[in-house]
Amino acid sequence: MAQQPKRGEARAIRSPEEAFGASLRVLREQVSISQETLAAEGGYHRTYIGQLERGEKSPSLRTIFALAQVLKVQPSDLLRSTELALDQR
Repeated sequence: MAQQPKRGEARAIRSPEEAFGASLRVLREQVSISQETLAAEGGYHRTYIGQLERGEKSPSLRTIFALAQVLKVQPSDLLRSTELALDQR
């Protein structure tokens, strides 16, 4: 059985959802806001943001636009970052 990475360790990206989650986390940390703040300002629950960042959920187009607005980036920037993460796997 594959060993799970420890908290804070990089994990191999295997899916578009995981790539989106990794990109979302990086952008969120760059603007120094918590999952809770991102969730509240975007109109979502904190647990949903956590699920997105872990790649457990797939965001809707509406969600991508709402989160990008809170992060003060273009939705295309968020998707481009996701695409780059997928290219590096």
